[in-house]
Amino acid sequence: MAFVDEVTISVKAGNGGNGVVRWRSDKNEERGGPNGGNGGRGGNVFARAIRDVHLLSQYRTQKAWEAQRGKDGEAYSLIGETGDDLELLVPVGSLVTNLATGEKFSLYKEGDRVLLLRGGRGGRGNESFKSSTNQAPKTATPGLPGEEADFYIEVRLIADIGLVGLPSAGKSSLLNELSRAKAKVGAYPFTTLEPNLGDSYGYIISDIPGLIEGSAAGKGLGHKFLRHIKRTKVLAHLISLENEDILGTYNTIRKELEEYDPELLKKKEVVILTKTDLVDDAVVGRAVNELKALNPDVIALSVYDDESVKRARDVLIAMVDAHKEDADEQEE
Repeated sequence: MAFVDEVTISVKAGNGGNGVVRWRSDKNEERGGPNGGNGGRGGNVFARAIRDVHLLSQYRTQKAWEAQRGKDGEAYSLIGETGDDLELLVPVGSLVTNLATGEKFSLYKEGDRVLLLRGGRGGRGNESFKSSTNQAPKTATPGLPGEEADFYIEVRLIADIGLVGLPSAGKSSLLNELSRAKAKVGAYPFTTLEPNLGDSYGYIISDIPGLIEGSAAGKGLGHKFLRHIKRTKVLAHLISLENEDILGTYNTIRKELEEYDPELLKKKEVVILTKTDLVDDAVVGRAVNELKALNPDVIALSVYDDESVKRARDVLIAMVDAHKEDADEQEE
């Protein structure tokens, strides 16, 4: 299923039901008196977040959504039923923007629920117009229209660990080893065209599609997915040992992150040198020493070496746990 991370849809709350003109006695309106009920309120529109990253795909085929209209009033002073509310399901990590007002709604936790639009009020039945001077009102009013607007929904993935790096750095391969994910792997750039998610012992890992120099300015695929990195707790920066300029490769990605949002450079980061099976130990040692001058957290591994993959997993999980502890302390 293709990953959809942004969509614009038209949404309308339900119209109110109409008030009605009714009488207790059809033979004599004056003597029987009015008993026409009010219309019911139209359904509201809500957005609710659940854990399903592919939810937005349903909005590609259906662009217009509307809550149920309120029922009309009835005789015997009966008020029409309220229309059913419409609940738009969106992935956890969604930002919903009302394009008419500019109001933004963040749904970053599972179960978050926000009111987007209110249904219209029901119209008044003729009984509500009865007064001492008007004992037999023949007036009823229509229901009011529900609110409506276009909404832009974008998903900003919330992951514990985000795998970033140039194309062919080995991100998808490592994701597959760290979790039960089955991300597509290929020996050519841009194999990954959409973020892949995996679960490693309850920790969510996201493979962010390959960044290139100029991604922050709109080149390649990376600019489309840079926003997903913003809500990732820990960054795993993968660099293939096939690269001759390890430091240059590292700095390229760091520069793109900074140009997109300087705050990204403040995230916890571990550098993972991949494909150790393709070079000798001297090359690995040199690369590790060079990078440790910039970042003390450096790991070298091969996805074919279970022990090195396990070490990487343990380091990443420990960093996520430390991040959570820091966040808890700040809240206190």
